[in-house]
Amino acid sequence: MTDLSGRRALVTGGGGGLGADLARGLAAAGAEVWIAGRRAEALETVAADAPGGRIHPVAADVTDEASVAAMFDAAGPCDIVIANAGASESAPFGKTSLAAWERMISVNLTGCFLTLREGARQMDGWGRLIAVASTAGLKGYGYVSAYAAAKHGVVGMVKSAALEMARSGVTVNALCPGFLDTEMTAASIANITEKTGMSAEAARASLEKMSPQKRLIRPAEVTAAALWLCGPGSEGITGQAISISGGEV
Repeated sequence: MTDLSGRRALVTGGGGGLGADLARGLAAAGAEVWIAGRRAEALETVAADAPGGRIHPVAADVTDEASVAAMFDAAGPCDIVIANAGASESAPFGKTSLAAWERMISVNLTGCFLTLREGARQMDGWGRLIAVASTAGLKGYGYVSAYAAAKHGVVGMVKSAALEMARSGVTVNALCPGFLDTEMTAASIANITEKTGMSAEAARASLEKMSPQKRLIRPAEVTAAALWLCGPGSEGITGQAISISGGEV
């Protein structure tokens, strides 16, 4: 078991799905956890159910530099920073608008950069910077070119930052899950159903078959990987893009 007693952590996109699971896992391991996002009510709901009352909400927009700085002012110096906030949109490449492209880059890449950069600035001697990327950061998928470009950018950023901080006691890694059993994938299923006329069950099955294990990835599996990166024996793991995808990548 990873013991994070005395550690302070921040998780963006913590109002639901994977972010909430990450926050609960860190808190259960003993960390004081701040969860950030734009939906105050969702953050407060997650915080209210926290083990030991160790989850605290802070409103923030990760695409805004001043808001990210204020987020860290509220949370205080953090030992563990997980840039989890993200969003997805789909469209054929030729029909992807510049506005959609900019939205995907802004939240998935720029937001990750601002979060990890600010986290790195206040780490001293020990730290864990973790980006939640995606298998879309390791391979291509049809109809999500902007999202995939952003997640590939996250992986490149992580590898570069890890080299710079290799001797600092701070590690930098990306977790790259396949399709997760969360609200974001539920939205993707609804989108597939709307555009193709598939049933929800068939749409879900079309995503499950991406994995050789023929299933969606559970948030708890990603949380377990994050806890491993924060625990003893992980000091040499840095600059990695760790696939959690049932063998897909």
